[in-house]
Amino acid sequence: MTEMLLKYFRTKQNHVESEKTYDSQCPYCSMQCKMQLIEQSIVTRKKYTTIGIDNPTTQGRLCVKGINAHQHTFHKDRLKYPMIKVNGEFVRASWEEALSFIKENIQSIQERKGKNAMAVYGSASITNEEAYLLGKFARVALQTKYIDYNGRLCMSAAASAASQTFGMDRGFTNSLNEIPSARCIILAGTNIAECQPTIMPYFEKAKENGAYIIAIDPRETATTKLADLHIKIKPGADAAFANGVLKVIIEDHLYDKSFLSEKVNGFEELQNHLSTMNMEEIGLLSGVPVELIRKVAYRFAKEETGMIFTARGVEQQTDGAATVRNFLNILLSVGKIGKPGCGFCAITGQGNGQGAREHGQKADQLPGYRSIENEEHRSYIAKVWGIKKEELPRKGVSAFEMFKKIHDGSISGMLLMCSNPVVSNPNAHFVEEALNKLSFLVVVDLFISETAQLADVILPASSYLEDEGTMTNVEGRVTLREASYPCPGEARHDWQILCDIADVLGKGKYFPFESAEEIFNELRVASHGGIADYYGVTYDRIRKESGLLWPCPSMNHQGTARLFEKSFAHPDGKAKMAVVSNVPLVSKDKVSEEFPLFLTTGRVMSHYLTGVQTRKSAALAARNVESHVEIHPTTAIKYGIQDETLVKIESRRGSIVVRSKLSEGIRQDTLFVPFHWTNSQNVNFLVGEELDPTCRMPGFKLSAVKISSAMDVG
Repeated sequence: MTEMLLKYFRTKQNHVESEKTYDSQCPYCSMQCKMQLIEQSIVTRKKYTTIGIDNPTTQGRLCVKGINAHQHTFHKDRLKYPMIKVNGEFVRASWEEALSFIKENIQSIQERKGKNAMAVYGSASITNEEAYLLGKFARVALQTKYIDYNGRLCMSAAASAASQTFGMDRGFTNSLNEIPSARCIILAGTNIAECQPTIMPYFEKAKENGAYIIAIDPRETATTKLADLHIKIKPGADAAFANGVLKVIIEDHLYDKSFLSEKVNGFEELQNHLSTMNMEEIGLLSGVPVELIRKVAYRFAKEETGMIFTARGVEQQTDGAATVRNFLNILLSVGKIGKPGCGFCAITGQGNGQGAREHGQKADQLPGYRSIENEEHRSYIAKVWGIKKEELPRKGVSAFEMFKKIHDGSISGMLLMCSNPVVSNPNAHFVEEALNKLSFLVVVDLFISETAQLADVILPASSYLEDEGTMTNVEGRVTLREASYPCPGEARHDWQILCDIADVLGKGKYFPFESAEEIFNELRVASHGGIADYYGVTYDRIRKESGLLWPCPSMNHQGTARLFEKSFAHPDGKAKMAVVSNVPLVSKDKVSEEFPLFLTTGRVMSHYLTGVQTRKSAALAARNVESHVEIHPTTAIKYGIQDETLVKIESRRGSIVVRSKLSEGIRQDTLFVPFHWTNSQNVNFLVGEELDPTCRMPGFKLSAVKISSAMDVG
């Protein structure tokens, strides 16, 4: 009787409950953690659980964002059908209607104002296949020179610095596995504990092995707590601080003479430049005591191995590229690159920040990290694409500069994919004004974001669970995101949408793809022989080998774990040092009697970028329901600010209202506000539009502001 009952209950359970699993990768940071979604159907509802999958990068670890990522995918506000704006309201449309409407408007704009009147704004969160296709779409389907992407606001400073110094840019010059063998680690402007949490065990292991960790940040964070030495630097003074470290290394003869002689150009010029500087002046500029600058120099130079990590804290400056070059000067001066446990690591911010910048979304770039102005490169890509070299447009302008082009009337229409520039760009009011000036705006996204609200047409995209494709993670490892969950409603993959639009524009023969893998195989050929050579990477190899680090130029190549072991990528095989000024070429926002405080921005662990996805996750939104300003208690007293009260922050561009959060961990002259919120809490309303002259990076990390109580604000 007991056996009969057990059999009955098992049958009953199987009838009311089933389980399916879906492999994928986290859609958020550049660690690209492998995960599996477990879907259980229980009577009339579904239950979802996300677990980590073992992989070479994170060994199955997930952070709070990854565990809850599926919540935004199944959110009720998810876009499922094309929408066309009619009399100021979005109305559901068929794909045929939406594509016909897009065709009419694009053709009308380009017939009246020329090919370059259309622009494309891309994303570093899309797959390699889609990033590649977006660049091809702009140059072949639209034949416009105006394309750039939101990665310009993230990785451009580090990418430019690495390219100029080493001759190529791959975020990490070595693999994550070498971190534990580094004896001294400098973390410059990076809060990895909150932005890339699953990377932390590498640093914890390094600490166990006796590593000395130096963190450079104006405030105490979960990352600085790991450090042996926290340099609480004045915002915007990183280049000057690096000059101080270099001056000590050179004048105290701590440098690697043979390495510099054999493998580096520019040392004498740098040495002469630094000889004119005064250490006390550097100390005042940087807000760092000279004895601490000397301590950093000696510790990093004397240890046998060492690595330098940079991120947005030093990069998102109007001298970000030069600042990163100065940290690379430090690395080169002591010969800590191209060797085990030594190297430079730019911490990529967005999920595909590395891959998305390699294959054609940048204004001056063609696939494989080729230059659009190089005639040999143009000829090669034109042949791959089946067009004449003369038909390829020349270089355009950076992301923010495209909005200036809209303001001056040069650009009248835009296709915008998976980005939210109304929130993410500096001088955000200016960007919103620009988008409202467009004759025609098409947005491809998962939700009606703040930017999508301004669109004439919104096309529903697929999520990380549905959209298969490759991504390139923080260390340059090309991974394959398996994605087999069905798209909701009539949503389509980004690559399918681009092919559909190209087809109605009469360019379908150049976009005949039926799968992401077909696109990747063309990308492989397009990248072959370029700096970012993916030719030896295939879907099958990725599946068998759990990803490959590029360059991987042939099918029998095992990928490149460590760069520059024998030589650098410049024609002469040498790296290039650079002379960097303490004072940037483009003036930074200066504090004054009216605006006496520095403002810097950053992330919190539970949110990602402009929050479009994470604010749709109940578990994540509940952790940080609103923005805040971190302020030192002494500063709060000076300006009449109480803890947990609403305050008004003003810059020369605008104002926001956020809640105060008193912290002794921040400098007394500095405020910190996260950038994940919009409307009256959008901190980018306060940020200026000045750009780095080299990489066109805005200066997000330094704005001069004032603060006051806003107790009367509801």
